[in-house]
This record gives sequence, C-alpha cells and structure tokens, in this order.
Amino acid sequence: MAMSANTPHTLLLKNPSILKTSTSTTPAIHAFPITRATKPISITCSYSATAVTPPASASAQDRVFNFAAGPATLPENVLRKAESELYNWRGAGMSVMEMSHRGKEFLSIIQKAESDLRKLLDISDDYAVLFLQGGATTQFAGIPLNICKPEDPVDYIVTGSWGDKAFKEATKYCKPKVIWSGKSEKYTAIPSFDELDQNPNARYLHICANETIHGVEFKDYPTPKNKDALLIADMSSNFCSKPVDVSKFGIIYAGAQKNVGPSGVTIVIIRKDLIGNAQEITPVMLDYKIHADNNSLYNTPPCYGIYMCGLVFEDLLAQGGLVEVEKKNMKKAQILYDAIDESKGFYRCPVEKSVRSLMNVPFTLEKSELEAEFVKEAAKEKMVQLKGHRSVGGMRASIYNAMPLAGVEKLVAFMKDFQAKHG
Repeated sequence: MAMSANTPHTLLLKNPSILKTSTSTTPAIHAFPITRATKPISITCSYSATAVTPPASASAQDRVFNFAAGPATLPENVLRKAESELYNWRGAGMSVMEMSHRGKEFLSIIQKAESDLRKLLDISDDYAVLFLQGGATTQFAGIPLNICKPEDPVDYIVTGSWGDKAFKEATKYCKPKVIWSGKSEKYTAIPSFDELDQNPNARYLHICANETIHGVEFKDYPTPKNKDALLIADMSSNFCSKPVDVSKFGIIYAGAQKNVGPSGVTIVIIRKDLIGNAQEITPVMLDYKIHADNNSLYNTPPCYGIYMCGLVFEDLLAQGGLVEVEKKNMKKAQILYDAIDESKGFYRCPVEKSVRSLMNVPFTLEKSELEAEFVKEAAKEKMVQLKGHRSVGGMRASIYNAMPLAGVEKLVAFMKDFQAKHG
C-alpha cells in the first residue's frame, strides 16, 4: 500500500502491521505510536513534499493582459522574483511576510526601496519619503490636518472624481474652495493656468495629476499664486510613469496599486519643513511627524507590499529610469489613441487630445449596445478588466508601466477586428 510523497492520503489502519509493509518515505506516519485498534481509524497525512513548489506548467501563456485600473498588472519579472523569494527570502529562513518589521532583514528592504525611489525621482534630502497605509483617500484628510489650521483657505482644481473627493474631505479640516471644476464638461479638460482665480492667501493648491476614472492628465503643473503656498498633488495613477520635478511640490502622494506595487501601500513625499504642525485633533496614524520620526515604522507597515514596491523600483531603474519608462508609455498610448481616432467614429475618446492620459484610456463605442459584447469577447481573448468605471460607463484600458507593448498591440488588433464585424 504505497503512498506518494506528493499528495495527502488517508489510510484505514485495521492492523498495525501495515506500517511494516508501507513503502512510504513520509516521516509523519512513524510518529504515531503503534496501538491495537478495535476498529478502523482514519489518519490524514498532511505532509506534502511539493507544498511550496509552483506548478511546473505556470508560464507567461497562462496570464491574461490585465487592463484593470487598480489593483493593476505588475511586471512579470518582478512577480517571478517575488515567487522565487516567497518561501525563504535570500537565505533568511523565512518569508518577507513573516519578518519582524524591526528586524535587520526588513530594515534592509525598506531602506533599499526608499533609496531606489529617491534615485528614480531625484528626491533631495529636503524631502521625507513615507511608506504608509490607508490609500490616497486617507491623505485627503491627512494633508489638511498636517498642513493647515482650521481657518486656512486652500484651493482645489477639480479635474475628475478623485479631485472632487479630496475637496469634499478637506471641508472638514480647513476652508477649501474649488477654483475650477471640469464637472460641467464631464471631466474631459484641464484649465488654462493663467485663468485660475486663485486665493492669494491660500495655504496650498491641490491637483490630481492623473484622473484614473476620466483619463485626464496634467502635462504641466500650475504655480500657486501665493508665493508661500504649496503645490500638492495626488499622483496615484501616474506615479513613476515619467520624470517629475519633485522640488515644485510641497507634497506628492500616491497609492501604490496602479504603477508600483500591490494595494496596501501609500507613498507620501513631503518637504521636511512642513512636518510637525499637525492640528491637535489629528489622529496619531495621520501625523506625518510620527511616521517621519520613526522612518515609517511607528507601527507594523504593509511589509510585503513595500517589498514588492522595492522590486518594482529596481526594475524601473534597470530599464534606464523614468525617462526611458516615459518613452515606452508614450509609444503604447499613441498606438491606442491612434486606433481610436482612426476608427471613423466607431470608437471615441471624450478627453481633449492635449490632456489625454498616458495611463488610463477611456473610450466608448458609437453603438453603445455593443459595449457589453466588446468586453465579453475581449475576455475570451485573454484581455480583461476593460469595462469602464461604473460612474461613467464605456470602456477603459489602463496601460500602466507594467502593461507590455504586446498587450496594447493585441488590444488594437482586437478593436479593428471587432469594428470589421460590427461596423
């Protein structure tokens, strides 16, 4: 009665002599004392020699092209690296998920991640880099609580849903004003900076650098009218997709789950002189000084997520940095936008061409009744998450850093075939 070491088995032992005839090499069996059984007993062997071995059949062919807005696709080589280190990180005898966040192993991980991010964005020592939790949405409250007094005026440019949410949250902690909104135009444009009616006493000017839902992206950045005011940007969905002059900003913040890692990590880059002035009502977990003083280790951070971000930063540096990454992103976006614009109206992108996002490409079909079929048929071809956000409908292809050119080319070929069938 031989047992495989590869799978669990249940043995019905009527007689202890079976232990003598078994050819199993599984040590767990011999740990049971031999006693006389008056009736059959069931023993389950949970030991598996292949428990931590990935399926041999796993390959790139098993993966889909994932156009989700977030959590989004990650670089295949990063996933492979994480896979190889999952069980035993670099000889530590444990996974990153099991490490103490105060141990030397994890300290090396978070310090390397910060160092590589500083290289990527050329972040000076005048800025602190914080790895936090709660998503960018938590920073909608954290920013006014740390930067403003309750009566301070602040300006918001609202170019989409996320800018609007940020403004609404700030109303609880300071005196924000929307100085421009694209809502009446269904968030398809960005204003001329010269025409902005800024408050000369505003503490800061807030923008969402790339609106994930509506596909509107700032190609340049406004300057606050108040010379002492700060420019603050939510860069969640275009973070590390192109070079940025960090010195223009007081704070840059971003959820990681679009471009640089899994969900659970929020990165805040903040000028150090802005730290330490939080309102008294600020919860301890929203106080930037607490996190800066403790090097993002005040409490247990999202350790594995930070590790994954670090692997992505290494990968971006290996590609030649953000200048090279931006070139790839521009090429992918151009191919997709050209396919939309050259479809003679079968596909349409509502966003003004000058501010179209390189990351999130929304589009509709002239025959809206075909949109569900488009999504369904694309999924059959291993292209998923193309349905637009529930608030706007249509389609949306998110083509972040990790989306390979082959994915965009396959989507464009599918779009042309779909049009030929239904045009």
